[in-house]
Amino acid sequence: MAVFWAILVSFLAVVLVRLAQTLKAATKLVSGVTEQAVPLLGEASATVRSAQTQLDRVDAIATDVQEVTSNASALSSTVSTAFGGPLVKVAAFGYGVRRALGRKSEAEQPSGQRGSRKVVVSRTVPAARRAGRKRGKD
Repeated sequence: MAVFWAILVSFLAVVLVRLAQTLKAATKLVSGVTEQAVPLLGEASATVRSAQTQLDRVDAIATDVQEVTSNASALSSTVSTAFGGPLVKVAAFGYGVRRALGRKSEAEQPSGQRGSRKVVVSRTVPAARRAGRKRGKD
């Protein structure tokens, strides 16, 4: 029975030596990973801070662009309000003057020429259509 106990103790001693070697290797591996992970985490933290700074800049730029857009919209509506009404009035006045001058020149023409065709900006307008418009508005 003593031989059995000797073999058992020898077997357990070999197992314990192997287990100790495995634990030493695991400890070296963990310390190596820790040595490499700490600088990587520092670099990742610096990158995140840099990205946050860039995002803050982009946010400031977007805010400025939004302000410029609203100012341009306000300026556009102001210009439209300030010049739109008077320009429409000037255009209407010009149209009225042209129409009055056109009627005056038609009134000065002899009655025989009123039925003839009139050329307007490289188009020929039939006399019947022109006469029909006069009758409807007078």
